[in-house]
Amino acid sequence: MNVTTGLHRHLASVSLAAMASVALAGAAQAQSAPPAQPQVVTPQEASADADIVVTGSRITTSGFNAPTPTTMIGEEQIANNAQPNIFNTIAQLPSLQGSTGAATGTFSTSSGQQGLSSFSLRGLGPIRTLTLLDGQRVVGANVTGVPDISMFPQLLVKRVDIVNGGASASYGSDAVGGVVNFITDTRFEGFKANVLGSITKYGDDETALVQAAWGKSFMDDRLHFVISGEFDHEGGVGPGDFGTDLAGSRDWYRATTLMNTGQTNNGLPQFNYRDFAQPYQYARYGLINNGPLQGIAFAPDGTPYNFQYGSNGQPLGNGRVSNCFPGNSFCVGGDLTGAPGSGASLKSGLERINGYTRLGYDFAPDNEVYVTVNVAQVKTDNQPSPGYNRPNLTVQCANPYLPQLIRDRCASAGITSFNFGSSNANFPDPHVYTDRKQYRFVGGLKGKFGMGGTDWNYDAYYEHGITISDIQVRDIVLQNRYVAATNAITLNGAIVCADPVARANGCQPINIFGNFAPSASAINYVAPHTGPFQHTKLTQDVASLNFSGNPFELWAGPVSVAFGGEYRREFYRVNADPYGAGVSDISPNSPDYPADPLLNAQLGNSWAAGNYKNGRGKYEVIEGFVEVDLPIINSDTMGRANINAAARVTDYSTSGTIWAWKVGGTWDTPLDGIRLRAVTSRDVRAPNLSELFAAPTITTLPNFNDPFNNRAVQAFQRAVGNPNLRPEVARDTELGIVLSRPSWLPGLSLSFDYYNIKLKGVISSLSADQIVRFCFDGNTAFCGGFVLDAPNQGDNFINVQPFNLASWKTSGFNIEASYQWQQPLGLPGSFTARVLATHIRKFIVNAGIAGVDPVDQAGANNGATPDWKWLAVQTYDSGRFSLTVQERWISNGTFGNQYVVCQSSCPASTGNHPTIDYNTMKGAFYVDVGASFNITDNVTIYGKVDNLFDKDPVASPQTNTGLDINPALYDTLGRIYRAGVRFNF
Repeated sequence: MNVTTGLHRHLASVSLAAMASVALAGAAQAQSAPPAQPQVVTPQEASADADIVVTGSRITTSGFNAPTPTTMIGEEQIANNAQPNIFNTIAQLPSLQGSTGAATGTFSTSSGQQGLSSFSLRGLGPIRTLTLLDGQRVVGANVTGVPDISMFPQLLVKRVDIVNGGASASYGSDAVGGVVNFITDTRFEGFKANVLGSITKYGDDETALVQAAWGKSFMDDRLHFVISGEFDHEGGVGPGDFGTDLAGSRDWYRATTLMNTGQTNNGLPQFNYRDFAQPYQYARYGLINNGPLQGIAFAPDGTPYNFQYGSNGQPLGNGRVSNCFPGNSFCVGGDLTGAPGSGASLKSGLERINGYTRLGYDFAPDNEVYVTVNVAQVKTDNQPSPGYNRPNLTVQCANPYLPQLIRDRCASAGITSFNFGSSNANFPDPHVYTDRKQYRFVGGLKGKFGMGGTDWNYDAYYEHGITISDIQVRDIVLQNRYVAATNAITLNGAIVCADPVARANGCQPINIFGNFAPSASAINYVAPHTGPFQHTKLTQDVASLNFSGNPFELWAGPVSVAFGGEYRREFYRVNADPYGAGVSDISPNSPDYPADPLLNAQLGNSWAAGNYKNGRGKYEVIEGFVEVDLPIINSDTMGRANINAAARVTDYSTSGTIWAWKVGGTWDTPLDGIRLRAVTSRDVRAPNLSELFAAPTITTLPNFNDPFNNRAVQAFQRAVGNPNLRPEVARDTELGIVLSRPSWLPGLSLSFDYYNIKLKGVISSLSADQIVRFCFDGNTAFCGGFVLDAPNQGDNFINVQPFNLASWKTSGFNIEASYQWQQPLGLPGSFTARVLATHIRKFIVNAGIAGVDPVDQAGANNGATPDWKWLAVQTYDSGRFSLTVQERWISNGTFGNQYVVCQSSCPASTGNHPTIDYNTMKGAFYVDVGASFNITDNVTIYGKVDNLFDKDPVASPQTNTGLDINPALYDTLGRIYRAGVRFNF
């Protein structure tokens, strides 16, 4: 990803100047706008403006209170949280769990989701959270249908509504966990801009953000024009070296892994939690890992030496090492210089450009016709791993690059070949580049009209969205060419590739016994500069028409009604290179990808990673809904109460007709400040394009555990779509109580909301490891979908496919408490304290497959569902100067609740309940500090320090090689300094 150097330097200097200004502002003790504080929408706030649409409902009525808890974040809160992406601010809310951003997915080559910012409510996943822009759908950023928040016009956002509960009856599919709705300022007038710079304590992830917006009204305030633009460059945090060296001076990585003893019934735990895991099947520049020469490694200059195994291990000549862990081929300690875990990016580099414009014309009072255009581009880059990890290569003893000492040892041992493993640290490191472009056009009408003696609101729009997504992988190895290039012979006095077919197709020999850089032609043969690619086009068309009004009154007030319909069409098409997808009319051979008899022309899968496939699919949706709000009590003695109900019928072209509904109500009791609310709903999520029609997604598993042979192998996980999937169906029940600014303490607000969600027909798949383990445990239903003992490394695979088999049950509660103190201790201004928390009581995942036990994932901190997640904010605001302290906390958890913890006398370890010696994953507590100062009424400088105490992430160990952390819950970058300037004229 390239950035104009001059612009980058200019922005960096602006950021440094802004940081210095903030320091001066702190000394002057002055202030600006209030800090980043989430706010719960109260009835008082809802009634302050006429015709507010509460996102949890389609009702448009002054003073209406939706029964579903809704949190609001305003533009001042967004601005003062000082983030380069509004996504970071929203994702901090406790009810958002498992959201993805630039720090997630960096270990992946094939997902295509690097840098994609998407929300997940209730830990149900981004695909079960509906994200809207001005109440309208947005075309997905990839085939899962999830939008990328980086592509939204962020400077024009005046508030964000987060509906914490099912809203399918009001908004349609995907709103199982809730809705996140970005509301823009469609009548903005004037000019405003924001310049932000940031950098980590370690000197990386240098960020430069420039945003500007201008709006003006013409023709006696009837014609409204708004335009905005944004540029954001985030340098990311790159990889470290092999071993345990991270980027910068970060020192928290310890190669923590769950070691597999391979023993399931000897009274001891099968899995052992250990730091400094050493893979013993390969080394940095090569290791003989089997046979009579096992244990001989190669120094950078090619000199053979005895490899230093951890655990005081000694090679046994059969591929195993004494005192080590054969279940996944690890020792503890020893020579870690070839371990690849720390060689992955911690945060993707990201560059986004966004342009937005809106033109609206009031053709009559309170009636507008409008057009919006949003064009955005997001580029990312990441390094998923260093070099090329190859644990299983057959080397001939006659290889001329092999030192004579080893050839002599081969002769003495009576062997002509041996097994060899290498990290190939002399190879270029692979990089993944994604480029997502989005073009979104909306035309609409909205306003009021009178009919039947009452006013009606209408909102009609048509949206057409296009996303073009390109993934390009550089410096990735073609596996069969690697085998050919490393199998060298001497022919007519020259070292050449042994295979004559390979020689005829350009093979150049490579010396893998030491740190010998291959020639340019050899590297281009093994890892062509073109590399794997995937080109995807997605389109979305939406036509929507909605009405709302108060057709009549009852004893307690007007009855409110909303109704409407929507048509939606989703389509995608993807094509990939012939080496990954296989040769076809869509992916033909070409000068960049010439035919090669060494490669599998029919199936593809030739790359070490990034084997993208071809595919296409579409579906259509027609739906209608009606919602009614019925006031039932309105008196001084009983208070005020209403019942809210909605129903939606939806017809999917792929799965037929399905209903969603909700029934709820609120009661403002006669008790001072106390309100009760309750809602129950039937919500649905239709399978997305990826789940229905996705071309096979190939994920490389470089160190996959083969329990049948008690070894680690490389295998491909092949995930494919299923066109027979049906919609998921959820039942969501919520009960809440609110204390809002009572007269006896008007600065106090409290709320408590309990939720219970039961989701059936969940579209899910077992993991590759689960499939193999259940077969190994004797469940033969799982044994037909994988091969782990293929003669060629590239032919090992595990098939993974989604079905409507699983069910989830989750429950918990949300808490919010806030208090505002005017003129604290006699000082001018105000002090505000606010705490939000979410507690997950249970999150039971039932795979729905015989022999697979349900697992409670609540408190499993290697995922997205911690027991507790808190956000607390304290702010002092003098009117010109503000100081904000923010705390973020997640509770202690486990690596997984399926484990049985024991030290001795352990029960038999099974795939459902494996035994382990340690199962505690510590939580985290972060402190952020920010301040701002109004230089003038139009210019504000601000600064912020995130993760003030530079808290390190904790290990999230798995059973294979990798960085093994959880960036979805934990901060992986360390302390970050931010500073900027805002202008508003």
